[in-house]
Amino acid sequence: MRLTSALKTLAITFALSASGVALAQGGGGGNAEEMKKAEAAVRAQDNAKSLGTDLTPKLPPATIPADPQNIWDLDLSSGGRVRIQLRPDIAPNHVERIKELTRQGFYNGLKFHRVIPGFMAQGGDPKGDGTGGSTLPDLKAEFNPMPHLRGTLSMARAQSEDSANSQFFIVLLPRMQLDKKYTVFGRVIEGIQYVDAIHEGEPPADPTVILQASIESDGKPPVTAAPPPPPAPPASIIDTPAPKKAAPKKK
Repeated sequence: MRLTSALKTLAITFALSASGVALAQGGGGGNAEEMKKAEAAVRAQDNAKSLGTDLTPKLPPATIPADPQNIWDLDLSSGGRVRIQLRPDIAPNHVERIKELTRQGFYNGLKFHRVIPGFMAQGGDPKGDGTGGSTLPDLKAEFNPMPHLRGTLSMARAQSEDSANSQFFIVLLPRMQLDKKYTVFGRVIEGIQYVDAIHEGEPPADPTVILQASIESDGKPPVTAAPPPPPAPPASIIDTPAPKKAAPKKK
């Protein structure tokens, strides 16, 4: 027991020396106070080691390398293909849901039913009025630190945080007040001009349609909207001779 106490005293004395604190000479009260400080310093060092020296929260990277298995292609009637980098590193269940529904052909032909200028374009509802979803169960929220910047892909939901299903929205301009309230799971990396061209309205009078949704690794070629039919030629005007007057009968 005496040997153990001596070793503890030696360790604390060493900690004090390393930290630049000198033991008081003479007077038991001073030594006791310094000993308490030394013990606290040792405990603090042990806690720091157990927690790690860097206590700063680790944020996910702003971008990740492009991977065809995690790129969502949306061919829009507004003009072309939008390429979206999905982020399974921050929202794995939401990414898996999008992939599953996409490969079922769920999104093909669906409309952007709610498009607010300077805010966002929302789609993914088979009913087209904001109340529909898929037959799959709702998702648990996967809120993360990624901000809602221009081009961010986020999941729409109802009042409950765990009510996301199939509907999504693409942010048109930064909206930081949505951060950590909706699950971010991707961002547009190409074709943002076609997002800007999505027809506006709640609902739009002439809604933009997802002609085809696909995962890039599946290798599906882009689908483009059929060109509008040419205008009908004007009805031809045929000159018809005026009816001849009957000759007067001879008396």
